[in-house]
Amino acid sequence: MQAVIRTGGKQYRVKAGDVIKVEKIAGKSGDAVEFGEVLMVSDNEGAVKVGSPLVTSAIVKGKILNEEKGKKLIIFKFKRRKGYRRKNGHRQAYTRVEITGIES
Repeated sequence: MQAVIRTGGKQYRVKAGDVIKVEKIAGKSGDAVEFGEVLMVSDNEGAVKVGSPLVTSAIVKGKILNEEKGKKLIIFKFKRRKGYRRKNGHRQAYTRVEITGIES
């Protein structure tokens, strides 16, 4: 069984047992999490349910494994001949989630 979920402004194709890295979700390691924004579900026989925009009866369940940060990105702004220079850095926070099941 596969599903397409939406979280953190992105879409992920998942199945039971997958480990995905999503935008930070509130919770601690080992906590259960549910993704209610399911866009599509397909079962093992090939039957597909596509939502408009969401499949209302479908829920994808998962377990939070850990939190981590992405690599550092440098943001540099300047205006020529004006003496304006700003350097800043950013590390995005991610949560690693294991998909435990898909209910449709």
